Amino acid sequence: MYDDNYGTYPQDYAGYQMSLAEYTANTFRWMALGLLATFTTAYLSYRTGLIYEVVMRFYPIIFILAIAEIAMVLVLSARLDRLSVGAATALFFAYAVLNGFTFGMYLAIYTSSTLYYVFLVTALFFGLMAFYGKTTSTDLTALRPYLIGGLVCLLVFWIASMFLDFSSFEQIASLIGVAIFLAYTAYDMQKVRHYHEFYSGDTVMLQKTSIIAALALYLDFVNLFLYLLRALGRGSRR
Repeated sequence: MYDDNYGTYPQDYAGYQMSLAEYTANTFRWMALGLLATFTTAYLSYRTGLIYEVVMRFYPIIFILAIAEIAMVLVLSARLDRLSVGAATALFFAYAVLNGFTFGMYLAIYTSSTLYYVFLVTALFFGLMAFYGKTTSTDLTALRPYLIGGLVCLLVFWIASMFLDFSSFEQIASLIGVAIFLAYTAYDMQKVRHYHEFYSGDTVMLQKTSIIAALALYLDFVNLFLYLLRALGRGSRR
């Protein structure tokens, strides 16, 4: 709420303390906007035929987009203390839009009913694990080395599958991916509380870490969706 006595918003007051509930709401608001940007871009690229004209005809662009996305995540994570809130926000949405172009391929590959069904299942699983991560008293930081190890194994598997026929193992790899990103959802949700505790009193850092936390949860949701799509939508391709 705007206050004429200060000529600013409450979050700009010296000594203003952002509550955990407000911080969490901001984080999920950024995440939702990021998902909206991704799915809007995916839909437009599919409906306008851009996905066929550019992405599917010039296949190497997928790798270019992937490199650009990774670079943005690294810059956003590594230079958080130096970036302004506006720059962090711009990078987050640039990543979400770029990701939307690669997502457009799935609209061309899978039926609408399959995508809707998997999206609902993803939202349900994500919500349950986020609730667990928010409410549990168990310290989930011990999961970090196992989660990173799981991601490395998945990365090695998918790179190897580009050169070798591992199609018979894709279902298993997809289910492992679902398990990893379910655990990551709880882990990253708990980090929201840790960020708030660590940066309590520093409103600018709370705003920036809210975007970082939103990016982490955004990635959890997107990857959970993709692995569920591979696991549940094998027989639903166009």
